[in-house]
Amino acid sequence: MSSVAVFSKASPLDALQRWLPKLVLAPSMVIVLVGFYGYIIWTFILSFTNSSFMPSYKWVGLQQYLRLMDNDRWWVASKNLAVFGGMFIAISLVLGVFLAVLLDQRIRKEGFIRTVYLYPMALSMIVTGTAWKWLLNPGLGLDKMLRDWGWEGFRLDWLVDQDRVVYCLVIAAVWQASGFVMAMFLAGLRGVDQSIIRAAQVDGASLPTIYLKIVLPSLRPVFFSAFMILAHIAIKSFDLVAAMTAGGPGYSSDLPAMFMYSFTFSRGQMGIGSASAMLMLGAVLTILVPYLYSELRGKRHD
Repeated sequence: MSSVAVFSKASPLDALQRWLPKLVLAPSMVIVLVGFYGYIIWTFILSFTNSSFMPSYKWVGLQQYLRLMDNDRWWVASKNLAVFGGMFIAISLVLGVFLAVLLDQRIRKEGFIRTVYLYPMALSMIVTGTAWKWLLNPGLGLDKMLRDWGWEGFRLDWLVDQDRVVYCLVIAAVWQASGFVMAMFLAGLRGVDQSIIRAAQVDGASLPTIYLKIVLPSLRPVFFSAFMILAHIAIKSFDLVAAMTAGGPGYSSDLPAMFMYSFTFSRGQMGIGSASAMLMLGAVLTILVPYLYSELRGKRHD
């Protein structure tokens, strides 16, 4: 009986194997809980206080949110986000799908072309913003080059035009993200059953009709995933604006992330900055929650 009892006890090695994964994951879990969810909760609390340069816990209710709604700069940033986000998402999706369909035809040098379009995604937004700032600089980039070539009437001064500077951000962001969208849709297209396409061709359907009415509608999950990623990039865009325009001229190219940083760390209005951060989080959740609900509901029905 004693020998059976001895062998029934777990050995130290078994205990180590059981606890080692938990010990390895514990630091990451602590960092996520404290550095992510913890700071979200802290920011939420600060948005209801009179915090300025330093955190303060004097409760002021919705005062910071009301001040935010009365701030003209916030409405400029919100309008810019609507223009920037809408154009960025739409153009990136259309261009990415178009490139994916072209590459799906098994054209020559496909690997080289795919690499060229994917290369911008390997760069940080800081590098992208700096490069496009040089290219669109009226006294340094394309504008000056074409004038030196004799096109005296050519003007590309959008970077210093308050009404057009946001479109410069769209150009740079689309340049970086469209290749990633292309890769997502190309992977989806390569997973489509070729027998369906051949059957449609036998029935006399043209190639554009096959893609528009059969292939692309079957890639709805890819479309929603790409939309989610692009919307998340648009809402949290800070580094592109910081590198390319710094929110200028004036604050005409501000986005909510730039507004939040400026008021929290430069202007010493941490309360209103926290309120703007919570509204940005709400915008992300507005997109994320319906998507997750749709996905989970679809899996439950399956």
